[in-house]
Amino acid sequence: MSEEIIIAKQWLLKAKNDLLNADNNLKAEDVPFDTVCFHCQQAAEKMLKAYLVGKKEPYPITHDLFLLLEKVLLFDNSARKLRDALSILMPYAVEVRYPDDFYMPSRQDAQEAREAAEEVLRWLKSVMVELF
Repeated sequence: MSEEIIIAKQWLLKAKNDLLNADNNLKAEDVPFDTVCFHCQQAAEKMLKAYLVGKKEPYPITHDLFLLLEKVLLFDNSARKLRDALSILMPYAVEVRYPDDFYMPSRQDAQEAREAAEEVLRWLKSVMVELF
């Protein structure tokens, strides 16, 4: 197994932990929907970075999922289908973390964010099986 795949698997593990955090919070009695959405965004970001690491491609230091997607598209055009999912997740990278523009996502927002992150996971499983 290449060093890049080993590191990519570490990125994927961190992404799966974000998904677990989201899932555990969604089961809670008092759900922090902003936290769920943030972890879903983080999971998608880490999965895209895992893909790039696995392809021996440096990734930009960014929370911008579309910038990461553009790098991924250089290797796999099937990632185009992730645009809608990433659109759902983009606002949760920074905006929900601070009270500046106070916005609290709803349960529906959190569930949509979780499904969007799952879509990225399904894509990654289909294109980089060596990580699973």
